[in-house]
Amino acid sequence: MLLYLLQGLGYGFAAAVQPGPFQTYLISQTLVKGWRSTLPAIFAPLVTDGPIIALVLLVLSQVPVWFERFLYLASGLFILYLAYGALKRWQTFDPTAAVAATPNRQTLWQAALMNLISPGPYIFWSLVTGPILLTGWRAAPLNGLGLLGGFYGAMLLSLSGIILVFGTARQLGPRVNRALLGVSALALAGFGLYQLWLGLSYG
Repeated sequence: MLLYLLQGLGYGFAAAVQPGPFQTYLISQTLVKGWRSTLPAIFAPLVTDGPIIALVLLVLSQVPVWFERFLYLASGLFILYLAYGALKRWQTFDPTAAVAATPNRQTLWQAALMNLISPGPYIFWSLVTGPILLTGWRAAPLNGLGLLGGFYGAMLLSLSGIILVFGTARQLGPRVNRALLGVSALALAGFGLYQLWLGLSYG
């Protein structure tokens, strides 16, 4: 079990810190709402990954091409929608009203929806951790539980660290905060366009 736990810790940390639309969304929300309001969004993978893992293990490496293309296109459009929202907040930035009154639950569900329609988790669990989980579970369910525990433990801690770092950066002043918000909007737009390009050119 220890081997699977260590693998889970490594893969969970890698999945959390590699740049991507989910991480960029968390950063943009932190810059607008603060770390306290954004922190619940780290649990989005726990909400969505259960069905994703079950689906991937059921049809491991046999997802039809049209479904992967659909995921890329849907993810790209949704990320562009989030980028538009970040851009609007950048344009109308008011340092005296930077902390939005949006319920924490809405932030969590927006993050969960992004994770659910993003191809990343499907590809990651299909090509990387899915086969390891399947092998470990067949040998002993405790191995599979060790992998999942290590993976999500490392991921949640790493995502929390990212949010806290940018929550601190938010205190550097309105100019820095607005600049970082603009960068996050551009990054989200770039990820969205990239996902659309992958969807259009896939297969």
